[in-house]
Amino acid sequence: MATLDARQKAGRVAELFRRRRPTEVLPPELYPSALDEAYAIQRIFCEIEETRGRGAIIGYKIGLTTPVMQQFCGVDEPCYGAMFASEVHQRHAEIFARDYCRIGVETEIAFQLGNDLPQGGDRSRVAAAVESTMAAIELIEDLRFDYRRLDAAALVAGNVWNAGAVLGAPVLEWRGLDLARVTARLSINGREIGSGKGEDVMGHPLNALAWLASKLAADGAPLRRGMVVLTGSMVPIQYPAAGDRVLVEVSSLGTAELVVT
Repeated sequence: MATLDARQKAGRVAELFRRRRPTEVLPPELYPSALDEAYAIQRIFCEIEETRGRGAIIGYKIGLTTPVMQQFCGVDEPCYGAMFASEVHQRHAEIFARDYCRIGVETEIAFQLGNDLPQGGDRSRVAAAVESTMAAIELIEDLRFDYRRLDAAALVAGNVWNAGAVLGAPVLEWRGLDLARVTARLSINGREIGSGKGEDVMGHPLNALAWLASKLAADGAPLRRGMVVLTGSMVPIQYPAAGDRVLVEVSSLGTAELVVT
């Protein structure tokens, strides 16, 4: 079998997600040779999805933010994927379960930038560029992947499985908050499923943002004003079914709500 190049792999990966085909593990012929190729595949994947109507890249999500998941996936840093404009909702969203192979939800703190970050920067520099912060739900499409066989390259090639987000009301006066200590709760149909704190994300959500800002600047695609960044889940992924109502509450940052029909 002829070896596929990054563009061919990206096209095939995009079709897996577009057809919502259950995929327990990425087929060997589509597997990236290394993490660098995985990001090359992701960039082409995003170009394909933009032209197919998902909208412009409006921001990014960060994954693998815990040492346990990094070790499990064989890397020593997080990873990132893009979010598309048509899939980012404000405060409340209603989606159809049939539009996904398997929809997952994660519990997040999000930042929206008020300034560009052309050179990345440390925590204090990226904090100065943040306009607002908010509670958020990340939507995940994992195609029923077998998590026991997960690695970073497969995750990155599939755009870290981002299927959009629900953003809570922006909080402009956030600088007086200790974001490491805020508490996040995920409830489904009024029953609390799990909770966490901001410090569960790399010690502080701004640490995650600083990592991403520097990574993207080094890759020549820096974060820009208006972009939104999901910093990583504080509660393990959950899989709501049709009829479920999902609520994420983050202390001092408000709520985001999702209804699955």
